[in-house]
Amino acid sequence: MELLKQRILEVGVVVSDQVLKLDAILNHQVDPVLIMEMGREFARLFRETRPDKVLTVESSGIPIAFATALHLEVPMIFARRKKTLTMDQDTYSERVPSFTKGIVTDIMVSSHLLHKGERVLLIDDFIANGDAARGLIRIIEKAEAELVGVGIAVEKLFQAGGKSIRERGIRVESLARISSLANGQIAFD
Repeated sequence: MELLKQRILEVGVVVSDQVLKLDAILNHQVDPVLIMEMGREFARLFRETRPDKVLTVESSGIPIAFATALHLEVPMIFARRKKTLTMDQDTYSERVPSFTKGIVTDIMVSSHLLHKGERVLLIDDFIANGDAARGLIRIIEKAEAELVGVGIAVEKLFQAGGKSIRERGIRVESLARISSLANGQIAFD
């Protein structure tokens, strides 16, 4: 997606050869025009899969997943990282490491929101090692729902996440594919 690539080049900060900071458009401040276009593109890419729901993990994936769900006219669910007082006791949960946070957290979805046989589209902002995506896939499997695809805003090709999901036969669509962050330069595939 050219608009996303352009914005990445304008505001992206290469922190290291492994980390790209996009907090000006995706995961601290949100560019609503860009987010809505990303949602429109994911809806276009996955409409034929007829998802019943869009699933993401809090918090950075929420705006993109919301925009996608809006364009698909289906509900959006986000996996929580912390159990709240009002959250159901019956949840699907998985323990996942976070590449950028450097911690392991539990992600959970209330079982009354995700049902057997539902067609689920997974959307997230970044994929690095793929731990969050694999955790969400395991939640979908526990619910006996059907994963129809994975949409990722920014895929870092030099890390194994996207490849590991594709190797399972799962369709992964990325709007921007970064091949390298070496020498402080953003290189797209």
